[in-house]
Amino acid sequence: MVNNPKSYTKIAIILHWIVALGLITNIVLALLIPYVGDGNIRFVIDSHKSIGITLLGFALLRVVWRFTHQPPEYSYIQPKLERLAAHGTHLLLYALMLMIPISGWMHDSAWKSASEISMYWFGLFEWPRIAPIMELEPVLKEQLHDIFGGMHTWFSYALYLFSGIHIAAALMHHYSKKNRVRGRGILP
Repeated sequence: MVNNPKSYTKIAIILHWIVALGLITNIVLALLIPYVGDGNIRFVIDSHKSIGITLLGFALLRVVWRFTHQPPEYSYIQPKLERLAAHGTHLLLYALMLMIPISGWMHDSAWKSASEISMYWFGLFEWPRIAPIMELEPVLKEQLHDIFGGMHTWFSYALYLFSGIHIAAALMHHYSKKNRVRGRGILP
């Protein structure tokens, strides 16, 4: 680990923004699904799945990078409760970045038509489904499809909440408290 860096590494910044923009894109795609006509529904759903699987890879890279590279220190003295809230929020965001695509992949693997309709990563190659889930009996699989879908949805709602807290805290510190959180390197 690098000790006391002055800002985040370029890799950390790039991974942060790739994941953030990918999550926003996937939220928009998910919200569009009910309004897309039959001719475009597969494209929207397949794009959502492809981006989700890609984000899982980038989220794993972020976790590895974060645990092997120390973040920069804050440029101000942070009260203990505020530090705990910041660390807790970041930990939850990392967990959600992993749990959302995994639960979506499980949800897709339990879909009753999964064995007939292949999943392709951006149309380039077939992405495997989770075999132990695919091989379950249809009644159990349908029940798990609903459970995994619910998990995927609720994890997404939690992500909206904690992302909002994360963004609000960064903006509050920068504009209200003038603590220069932007100087840590994530924001320009």
